[in-house]
Parts: sequence; structure tokens; C-alpha cells
Amino acid sequence: MLLLADQTVVEPFGAVKPLLFYALAAVIVLSAWGIVLSQNIVRMAVYLLLTLAGVAGFYFMLHAEFLAAVQLIVYAGGTLILIVFGVMLTSKNPFMQLKTALWERFVGVLIGLVIFGLLLFGLVHTALPTGAAATGESGGGHYQVAAIGRALLSDYLVPFEVAAVLLLVVMIGAAFMARRSAKQGNG
Repeated sequence: MLLLADQTVVEPFGAVKPLLFYALAAVIVLSAWGIVLSQNIVRMAVYLLLTLAGVAGFYFMLHAEFLAAVQLIVYAGGTLILIVFGVMLTSKNPFMQLKTALWERFVGVLIGLVIFGLLLFGLVHTALPTGAAATGESGGGHYQVAAIGRALLSDYLVPFEVAAVLLLVVMIGAAFMARRSAKQGNG
């Protein structure tokens, strides 16, 4: 018992943490720009996957393993697959090009600048934590994932499975509707 108490926690990222942060930030920003600038729906989905994976990397760096796993499983895995299947099943040409009008681009840039300004304002006017909270030495947060897992598989098992079945029914319904409309268009 004393041997365990004397061991120090080794930071998994160590000296490369700033480099990893900037690399993940570059991946997120570049892939987000790829989503905005691309006119191909499938490429947009790939860029979205890179963006979501980069955000999961940030969660891992913050030692929020549960949020990182949820980010990868729910968003990068589930939602992105639903988007791709929805596009593939309902579109006659999944590789179609999207064209936007000049006024739509202007409105998008304007909204993006407003959101950027609000985020910058919030960043400038936010007090940074000091002491143990600033270094992340709050302690004891690693056992929360096990508690969340136990709760999901005991107390919240029925809602969890209902959500899974609902997503499956939506997917089957979308495939059925796409197949039916394709038969009506051909016949």
C-alpha cells in the first residue's frame, strides 16, 4: 500500500504537450475550413471526421477520457455514419457538387465573424484559474468513467437501448423510403 502511495503520476504527454496541442488545433482548423470550402458532400464528411477526431484528441489531453470516447463513438462513429448513409441512400449522385450564391457566402462569413468576436470577447473577459486548479491537480477524477459505465448499464439501460433501437428504426425507414422512391422513379 505504501508503495502505491509513493508513486508519482506520470504525465502521458510530457514535453510534447504544446506541440500536440498545436498539431490538433491545426488539424481542427484546417479540416473545419475544408468543410466550409468544399463543394463535395463526401469530402465534407471526411473533413468533419477529422474535426471530430481532433476535438476528441483535446478531450484526451484534458484527461476527459469519457468525453473523448463519447466524441468518437457517438459523433465520429454514429452521427457521421448516419450522415453518409443518408446522403448515399437519398441522393441520386452522392458526389454531387454544391453551389452557393454570393449572398449566402457573405451571410456565412458575417455570422462566423460575429461568433468569433463573441468567443474572443468571452476569452478576454474570463478569469483564469490559479493554484491547483490551474495545473489540473484536482485529483480523483479517473474513477468517474467506471461510475458512468455502471450507471449506463444498470439504471439507464432501458433508455440507452430505446435510443439505439430508435436510431435503427430511423435508418431502416430512410433506406425503405429511398428504395421506394427510386423504384417509383424508374417504373
